[in-house]
Amino acid sequence: MSQMIDDRTRTKPFALLTTWRRGRRAAVAGLVAVMAVSGLAPVAAASASASASAEPYLPAPTGARPVGTTSLHLKDASRPDPWVPSVKARELMVSLWYPAESPGRHRARYMTPKESELLLKDGDITSVPADTLSKVRTHAFTDARPAGRPHSLPLVVLSPGHSKPRSELTALAEDLASRGYVVAAIGHTYENVAQTFPDGRVTTCVTCEMKKGPAEWVKLEKGRAADVSFVLDELTGARPKWKYARLIDTSRIGMSGQSAGGASTLSAMAADRRLRAGIDVDGTVEAPLPEGGLSRPFLLLGKPATYTPGKPGTAANWESVWAGLHGWKRWLLVDGAAHTSFTDLGVLVDQFGIEDGADIPGVRAMAITRRYVAAFFDQHLRKKPQPLLDQPSASYPEVKFCAPEKKTCA
Repeated sequence: MSQMIDDRTRTKPFALLTTWRRGRRAAVAGLVAVMAVSGLAPVAAASASASASAEPYLPAPTGARPVGTTSLHLKDASRPDPWVPSVKARELMVSLWYPAESPGRHRARYMTPKESELLLKDGDITSVPADTLSKVRTHAFTDARPAGRPHSLPLVVLSPGHSKPRSELTALAEDLASRGYVVAAIGHTYENVAQTFPDGRVTTCVTCEMKKGPAEWVKLEKGRAADVSFVLDELTGARPKWKYARLIDTSRIGMSGQSAGGASTLSAMAADRRLRAGIDVDGTVEAPLPEGGLSRPFLLLGKPATYTPGKPGTAANWESVWAGLHGWKRWLLVDGAAHTSFTDLGVLVDQFGIEDGADIPGVRAMAITRRYVAAFFDQHLRKKPQPLLDQPSASYPEVKFCAPEKKTCA
């Protein structure tokens, strides 16, 4: 039996692991593709020639608005790339999602065929079409006209896990956008397996090949914080790079990230007071908080296997973070969740009948993630009280509220 490993323990970002089937027939071509992206290996090579029964898809957003999306290529000439110093300006790709007036003509692509090819190649998968992952069905429409009054929409920044594409947070981003948020997911260059730029260049993962100790993870978290501040400058400055940036309410900005992206949220908030509230989703934190701690709202959302208070190991990491949080705070754990459960990968692996170590269906885990993330930002960016965040809910019995001081979760 195997389990999904945390991004921090990988030496090769999509190294192959042994997997086992769920109790239903798998669509193997799609199965192999998703396994490549989530670090999983084929169960039975004999059936690798089977064709997928349907295109993979993401769950529909739950908000009232259709969703538009676009991408930005940003270049920070004030600093060299932290991982490739010969590159004199830090370049980023950013995906934006936003509420739209109406659906557009062209549904957005999940990732490019080249990115799909490189992700599959990284997993040593050669038995499926190279563009398989570019066919994941999304719900946003490319360049649809935004809805909203000037300065009316809160902004949420998303940061993905180490080695992961920004697209892994698409289902969450689409849901927030359908609820009236502008969402900016950052592709942290050279920290993911494949990232395409408008001129056709494709960068790969330099950090994936590095031997990383605490110092390297601190560098990554602080580097991502710098990326976030730069993106905020580009979206909210005097000459914003998005032509509809006037819709953003610059007094209501938050951030959430998964794994290394979640850990980086704390560094970003410490460095930039424009971030009013933040979430760490299943991310172990290396960079220390400022001496005085952090007094803005913060949510820790994770899996019990790693972050149960009092449990030896990385739970102590969150206990240290908890002690430095002096504003509104919650520590929530989702029973049955694995590391992938909080991202699109948890949904996709279920569709193809493979295990990722989770004991909760991917669609259910995504519904929980979406609901609690939206509730957090509704309360702290929109000032709409959310009783869901005050105590356990009969609608979401998987979610446990932890009291680290008592070493209990209920």
